[in-house]
Amino acid sequence: MEIGRLCVKTAGRDADGLCVVVDVLDKNLVMIDGNVRRRKCNVMHLEPLDEVLKIKKGASHSEVASEFKKLKLDVWEKKAKKKAVRQASKPRKVKAKEVPAEKAVNAEKSKSEKKEAKEKPKKK
Repeated sequence: MEIGRLCVKTAGRDADGLCVVVDVLDKNLVMIDGNVRRRKCNVMHLEPLDEVLKIKKGASHSEVASEFKKLKLDVWEKKAKKKAVRQASKPRKVKAKEVPAEKAVNAEKSKSEKKEAKEKPKKK
């Protein structure tokens, strides 16, 4: 496999899609692009064709698309998803915690007792 080789993908979701080899990663894997999603692919899942496109190593999707258009071939274009309009959420109602009167009085007493204990000097 060489860079620019036109192929047909034979396996996976993009099967029967025309693609071109953009980069050779090792003896078993190549980076492909074209009428498929740009991704690395096993060479056993590709059927090479006779044509070789003139592209450089690591060519961008737009460069591959322009070469495909010269040959009058379809190119898979990624379209941005439309963002859904979301309504602003209402602020959450927070319930105020009610402290029972007994606990509040006990808490104040324990604080005052601690202060008194600190103020008294220790006897030896």
